[in-house]
This record gives sequence, structure tokens and C-alpha cells, in this order.
Amino acid sequence: MRVMVMVKATSESEAGKMPSTELLTAMGNFNEELVKAGVMLAGEGLHPSVRGKRVRFSGSQRSVIDGPFAETKELVAGFWLWQVKSMEEAVEWVKRCPNPMEGESEIEIRPLFDAADFGAEFTPELQAQEERVRAAAHDAANQPR
Repeated sequence: MRVMVMVKATSESEAGKMPSTELLTAMGNFNEELVKAGVMLAGEGLHPSVRGKRVRFSGSQRSVIDGPFAETKELVAGFWLWQVKSMEEAVEWVKRCPNPMEGESEIEIRPLFDAADFGAEFTPELQAQEERVRAAAHDAANQPR
């Protein structure tokens, strides 16, 4: 099962406060453990929302909203994509994670959809298209820009 593990933003991360050398070292060591265990597929930190944009959809209309965004507790400061056997395994890995912030912090774990989750609506043709897109994205990610 694939899961997205999201490090929730704090007022400090939204203010652009960078992690200490000690925290960067601890996170680097944790990431190495994840890779060695075959768990980590990807992981990145995100800039504060002041550098982001949102696109709001209303029917065929689109509007762009510039950051920063309110409700810091709803924002994401970083993420991992993991391949685990179960949600319980993901929780156990998160419990081993260094605290990603200096004070209190929160990490959310959410499963990714698999083809079977979509039922009959996800036709064999759509499944083939999805496989082509994933393969092309993988190839593009491994090419220099």
C-alpha cells in the first residue's frame, strides 16, 4: 500500500524558519533508514505558503489566489510517499520519525488510491492510460532538465 505522509505546517515553518543542523541531520538519517527498508518512494520539504498559489474551481471558472493562506494547521510543510504493508506499519515508521519541528507538530498519514478502489468505472482503457502516464512521468523524473 502506498501512503502520503504529510508534515503539517506550524507558525514557524510558515514564517520561513529553517530547521537546525541537528534536525536536518536527524531527518537525513531517518530518510536513509526509510530508503534502506524500501519504504521511501519520495520526500520533500515545501516552502511556506506565501510562495504558493491556489486555483479555485467553480464550474468552468478558475480564479488564482496568492499565498499566504490562513489556517496554518491545515497547511503542509513537507511530505513523503511511502510503500508499506499496512497503515499500522506507516504509523510505526512515523513514531520513529524525529519531531519535524522545534515545538509541537503533527504528521498525517493518508492512503493513496489504487486502481481497484475505483471499481468498474476505471475501465481497462483508463487503466492502460494510467499506466502509460505513470511510466512517462517516471521517465521524465529521471531525465536532466
